Amino acid sequence: MLAEPTASPRSVIEPRMPRPPRTPQIPQTQSPTPTQTQTQTRPAPHSPRPPRPRTELPAASRYRYWTRLLPALAALACITHVPAFLRPLWNPDEGYLAVQARMLAHGGELYETVVDRKPPLVPWLYAGAFALFGDASLTSVRVLAVLAQLLTAVLLASLARRRWGDGAGRTAGLLYLPASIGLNPEDAQAATFEIFMLPCTAAAMWCADRRRWGAAGAAVACAFLAKQTGGAVLVPVLWLLWRSGPPRSGLPRFLVGLVAPVLTVAAITDPAGFLFWTVTGSGTYASFTGSELHVLGRGLANTAILAVACAGLILPVVRVLRIARTGSGDLWLWLGSSAAAVLAGFHFFGHYYLQVIPPLALLATAALQILPRDRLATALFTSACTCTLFLAWGVLAPRPELAHAQRVAEAVAHRTAPDDRVLVWGIHPETYWLADRTPATRYLTAGLLTNYSGGRNGPQVGEKYAVAGTWPVFREEMRTHAPALIVDDSRGKPYAPDRVPSLEHLLEAGYAAVGTVDGAVFYARVAS
Repeated sequence: MLAEPTASPRSVIEPRMPRPPRTPQIPQTQSPTPTQTQTQTRPAPHSPRPPRPRTELPAASRYRYWTRLLPALAALACITHVPAFLRPLWNPDEGYLAVQARMLAHGGELYETVVDRKPPLVPWLYAGAFALFGDASLTSVRVLAVLAQLLTAVLLASLARRRWGDGAGRTAGLLYLPASIGLNPEDAQAATFEIFMLPCTAAAMWCADRRRWGAAGAAVACAFLAKQTGGAVLVPVLWLLWRSGPPRSGLPRFLVGLVAPVLTVAAITDPAGFLFWTVTGSGTYASFTGSELHVLGRGLANTAILAVACAGLILPVVRVLRIARTGSGDLWLWLGSSAAAVLAGFHFFGHYYLQVIPPLALLATAALQILPRDRLATALFTSACTCTLFLAWGVLAPRPELAHAQRVAEAVAHRTAPDDRVLVWGIHPETYWLADRTPATRYLTAGLLTNYSGGRNGPQVGEKYAVAGTWPVFREEMRTHAPALIVDDSRGKPYAPDRVPSLEHLLEAGYAAVGTVDGAVFYARVAS
């Protein structure tokens, strides 16, 4: 008969009960030592908790969840974007889009008589808003911009909730909206391309997370059609497609969803013009040569501004990187591809940075599922403080360039009739919109004709660096529809008329200086 082994003192939790008779004894191998018992029953005191996927809740529970969260997110979106409604315009991009929308309303055709280096989705959005609510104000598109930010926050909250639970969904939404205004107000409060691109990128990740590959492809296409860099979300979506298993059925649906909208838009506009203006015709614009220190300084400044605004998001991510892996490979790819999109073209404008905020908000949410609960309160408090700082900046910051454009526009309206065509030689296309005058050319800024629109301040500015084929078209426009008034708003910049021979010849041949307003020189057409 086998001898009964002796139990370890640390392994005894309760007094041993009397053993029933005739029950065979099972020999034990080796009693655990006290150290082994501690190791097996007690977790490490500071071991991270990996994020765990949640199970789906009943429809009634989901309804209650969203009826509570949506009003809070909507209120936060409205509060954070109050400064957007305090200025008639925030930056030249808004002015460009407003003028494009007016030209489209009067029979203009994209990539023919209305041109820009951007895809058509946002100009169409402006045109639709103007058709419904009038073109005298940007209030309608500003409301759409707030709704776009709210939709982005809701999609991020839904994605986080699906992965990590109800609390994570609230965290993602509440972290994203304050960070979304964390740039110069002219970049974060304006209703421009990136704002309307963001919900498309978030929708692409939302659909891919649910393996809705056709819809995910369509969302990537919409992001690209809002702005080319929105296509960066293709990288994490393809990663999720590859990780989902054999892509025999998912890949064809994804490709159809991706390609069909782009081909449809190209066919609706002008296929050759669409390809040229959105893809192949921006070689000089994307060049780094000529203004290295200028653009690097801008990049460092905007990176520092965003780092301050996103301090509540960055700190949890950095903390987790030191102690654990979150397993969120798709989110890191999303952040990395978005950062690469910011670098594309080497311009580093502040609004380029907006697309890194959604993946950063989700990574911070994932990190806060691992860290102690008090880190969540710290992150939210930090975000609230930085948000207050940027709100104050948006309300109080002066806008000298807007005041300049308003003074010039007032003088243009005074010197011309409503049916007159006007040429404003500068980088403020909003002057046309503020003056309510028709542009004499399809090229709404001097940048398209000199490459200055990329912020160049060096040797890469001039006639020979213009978008290919623009100068012959411009000369023909000046011959057939000579402007009644030309405004030289270069104010000593590298694209001044004395550095652009074709423009200088135009002024000498048929125009005379008639006045100066705030540094802008006005030239009226003289009788031949």
